[in-house]
Amino acid sequence: MGYLLLEGGAEFGGRMREPDLKAIELAGRFDAPIRIIPTAAAPDNNHQRAGNNGVRWFQSLGAKDVVSVPLIDKPSANDEKIAESLRSARLIYMLGGFTGYLAETLQGSAAWDAVMGAYQAGAVVAGSSAGAMVMCEFYYDLNHGQVVSGQNLLPNSLVLPHHNTFGKSWAGRLLEISHLTLIGIDEQTGMIDHGSSKTWSVLGRGAATLYHNAQIEVYQTGTSFSL
Repeated sequence: MGYLLLEGGAEFGGRMREPDLKAIELAGRFDAPIRIIPTAAAPDNNHQRAGNNGVRWFQSLGAKDVVSVPLIDKPSANDEKIAESLRSARLIYMLGGFTGYLAETLQGSAAWDAVMGAYQAGAVVAGSSAGAMVMCEFYYDLNHGQVVSGQNLLPNSLVLPHHNTFGKSWAGRLLEISHLTLIGIDEQTGMIDHGSSKTWSVLGRGAATLYHNAQIEVYQTGTSFSL
């Protein structure tokens, strides 16, 4: 297996360089192929701008092979050329935006099969805000007030992005209706795993907060924890 990076939002700037540089290192350094998935920004027709922002950001960190793939709907999620581009990537990054749309577009698609193939071959799979939310077994659908199945890269978990601004306000209700481990991630903050181990490191500006078994644990940047 490869590595997972979950970020709390406000990507492509400031202290996000710390988790993103770590992801580039794990992916094979600056020549590694990086593919950005802008799907979550497609419903408001913002995918091209958001994807280009991601390309410029990773290039500013020194990456040489960065492409935003045109994965914006179900047909493109099953396009073999897009799937092949993802399959050969060493770092795959899912942008923030509309969580439900991202999850539904990826579910059962050739693109997601390719992402999983890359991950199983050692690639880094990363997501910010909505991108991080769909990586867990469940995500919170704010519009319908429901807990919905995600892509299950992190079993028994659910991410609260933007935790230091509005994400923490979801915790109370979610603790009432589920027995999941809630993972609050601050903006401009990422948590990256150590591969086959269950240890995670916090990088960036803020903290990761775990809600589990009636306990709250806060891990500041530079610290590690088990999940």
